[in-house]
Amino acid sequence: MNTPKILFVAVFIFINSAIKAQLQSRQFSIIPEPEFVKVMPGNFKLNSATIILYDDRNAQLKFISDQLSEKLKAYTGNKLPVKKLTAAGGKNQIVFKLSDKLPGLGVEGYTMNVNSGSIVITAKQPQGCFYGMQTLLQLLPLDPKEEASIPALQIQDQPRFSWRGSMLDVSRHFYTVEQVKQYIDFLAAYKLNTFHWHLTDNQGWRIEIKKYPLLTSIGAWRKRSLIGHFEEQPERFDATPHGGFYTQEEIKDIVAYAQRKYVTVVPEIDLPGHCTSALAGYPELGCGENPGPFEVKDKWGVFDDVYCAGKENTFKFLEDVFTEVATLFPGKVIHIGGDECRKTNWKSCTYCQARMKKEGLKDEHELQGYFVNRIAQVLKAKNKRIIGWDEILEGDQLRPDALVMSWRGTTGGVTAAKKHHDVVMTPTTYLYLDYYQGAPYLEPLTIDGFNTLERVYNYEPIPSALNAEEVKYIKGVQGNIWTEFIPDFNHLQYMAFPRLSALAEVAWSAPEKKNWEKFKLKMETEYNRYEAQGINYSKSAYQVSFEMVDGARTQKAQMVLKTQSYNPDIYYTLDGTEPSQNANKYVGPFNVNPNVKIKAATFKNGIKMGQTTDYEVTKQDR
Repeated sequence: MNTPKILFVAVFIFINSAIKAQLQSRQFSIIPEPEFVKVMPGNFKLNSATIILYDDRNAQLKFISDQLSEKLKAYTGNKLPVKKLTAAGGKNQIVFKLSDKLPGLGVEGYTMNVNSGSIVITAKQPQGCFYGMQTLLQLLPLDPKEEASIPALQIQDQPRFSWRGSMLDVSRHFYTVEQVKQYIDFLAAYKLNTFHWHLTDNQGWRIEIKKYPLLTSIGAWRKRSLIGHFEEQPERFDATPHGGFYTQEEIKDIVAYAQRKYVTVVPEIDLPGHCTSALAGYPELGCGENPGPFEVKDKWGVFDDVYCAGKENTFKFLEDVFTEVATLFPGKVIHIGGDECRKTNWKSCTYCQARMKKEGLKDEHELQGYFVNRIAQVLKAKNKRIIGWDEILEGDQLRPDALVMSWRGTTGGVTAAKKHHDVVMTPTTYLYLDYYQGAPYLEPLTIDGFNTLERVYNYEPIPSALNAEEVKYIKGVQGNIWTEFIPDFNHLQYMAFPRLSALAEVAWSAPEKKNWEKFKLKMETEYNRYEAQGINYSKSAYQVSFEMVDGARTQKAQMVLKTQSYNPDIYYTLDGTEPSQNANKYVGPFNVNPNVKIKAATFKNGIKMGQTTDYEVTKQDR
């Protein structure tokens, strides 16, 4: 009787296949986490004979196929041929096709089926195929010299939110056309679909307006820049003039580039405040009889300079500006700022007070509402909707089609949703990516705040204060990067990465698909991807943090060491010396005595990751 032996073999085969599937699942890391992934036996081997086929009923699939061919060149040695899809099937091919028969998937959703013979990406619309391509690229080995073996998978995926954005401020520090395009590439790789481009502020006007050339000949340049913090006294400045702007041809080029990546560019022209750069060239737009002179600001912060709300030529100027802006940006939404508008000059301006009396406005907050609504009407005539920071709710007169960006916490978003305004959630406390991401004494100077990778990842965009009907108005999320203290593109990458990856999963993945421990594991692959691509990412997630606890049995003070990385190797010293792999390895909470200085660092494959952190135990800690 061989039944036990047969049973043993069957169990062995089952366990062995399970282990293989588990190992296979470890070979890839997809960010943001898809809706559904099933690992199958086998793999697809990419090689120089692979063919890319596209459904020629939509020309955009040809553009997507060409982009993939270019991306795969590093792995195959040559650009793969791109051909029209015919009815006949074949082997060793990557296929993009459209189908109306994808129940449950929206316009940005896709399915992907990988087996030994083919990779088939199917979507209702081309953007779904594009997002499927981004997933496929993440399945490739990081080293193009390795065999490009892609695990057999079945994936069904679609985003949670329709607005998945990131804002880049180019007013405080200017970035080149190529750098802006590279930033758009970063967004597209993570399936983020909105690039909010902050083009004007007190410190620089960055968009060419042909009718008003002084906006760029004067407003795009400042004589120097603050290099210390706001509160630092005496103030410290560099001695370098700073500036730049984008010509309309450059803007058209960037917008077209973004469209090929299914990224919508939303320009921001700030008003009624944050406008010193405009007033520097056109001082007559300020309050009073003889306003100015104004200079483009060389330091950061909020100022009294505002557009005069009482002069008709202010609105004529802005209508002219938005006429040119509207022709450059085909998206349906234009950002008009609306934040941090000081009312000081309006209160003392005879023109503004006369406007308030004429329009029956009871205070300057209602005057701001009037100002915003006039601009909204201008843009509506151009088939555009406005979006603004949550201060545009001031005056309680906001047009129903206006979108609100909730940045001062979540209150503005809740208020707007209850009034049935579409909302984008971008609270400073979770989604400002210019805040510190590690121990401030180890990080470059930032404006303020503290948003770690874990804090960004764990943000839930739907406020609990909303009911089921009101929740529908939360259209998405956005991470913001203000650049007062980010003077160059290398530094910008450090602030964006790895937090953009966390933002992507917040924006795309369903809450039940998110898992912090799994995300940390995926990030180990992602950090290697950054290095392979030459991205200057922050290693702050590897920084060791300290937590004093009472021992479970002894109740004596013990120290817990943590990082925001996966399964870290932490080494520490108790004598104030620099930790190495010859120091104490952290295996769990340990007893500590007062007047001991602990230093700790994380190592990965023998290499120190991040910087050493320290903690001095005092009697108060006991």
